[in-house]
Amino acid sequence: MVDQEAKTTHNKTTGLPRKRFYRARAHSNPLSDSHFPVPLFPSQFDYSLHYPHFFPASSEHDSSKRIQFADIGCGFGGLLVSLSTLFPDTLMIGMEIRDKVTEYVKERILGLRATNPGQYQNISVVRTNSMKYIPNYFGKGQLRKMFFLFPDPHFKEKNHRRRVISPHLLDEYAYALAEGGIIYTITDVEELGEWMKGCLEDHPMFEVLGEEELEADPVVKLLSSATEEGQKVARNGGQTFRAIYRRITP
Repeated sequence: MVDQEAKTTHNKTTGLPRKRFYRARAHSNPLSDSHFPVPLFPSQFDYSLHYPHFFPASSEHDSSKRIQFADIGCGFGGLLVSLSTLFPDTLMIGMEIRDKVTEYVKERILGLRATNPGQYQNISVVRTNSMKYIPNYFGKGQLRKMFFLFPDPHFKEKNHRRRVISPHLLDEYAYALAEGGIIYTITDVEELGEWMKGCLEDHPMFEVLGEEELEADPVVKLLSSATEEGQKVARNGGQTFRAIYRRITP
């Protein structure tokens, strides 16, 4: 029998969580000290906890299979859900600092797995601060794609150091990305779009993707449509500004 809390926080028809019960502030200060468990090394990350279909706890599994896509500041998980069926054999993780939002994504994934047997087994979420702990989760050259969709603009100049795309953080992202791996960024704030583009353009380990490559990449179409923030911008007739770059060896 479904308990009273489940009746109020989950949709009775779909079994999915109701977003209004998991609302939180739009952004969080990434420089503040939050307390949550963080693996000391990527090898300590418990894959069986996040991807039990691929990593049964009680049996042998393919130890070479690792997370390849990371959605940084994943919000309510819209991009993860869209990518899951597009790349069903690729493990993906959403990284989110807000506790209520992280809990919503967890419940959303569990609900989708329950109502769609065999699907959505390749996505998960973790509450963490990606501006501090990327090297704790990913080894050198592990990732093929990283996503930074509609990040906090931190408008005040004194707060630009809080921006998730910055010259020193790109060093860490370059370490985690395989050669040929791609960083996807999008925002509806023109100044932030120019900032992210400038940081990537100036970094020696990234090069911009050409228009033909962008047209052929099925992921690009999801950047402005898969997330709650992107859908809001579209409803309001707003503009978006993309910067999509490939990891290279200089």
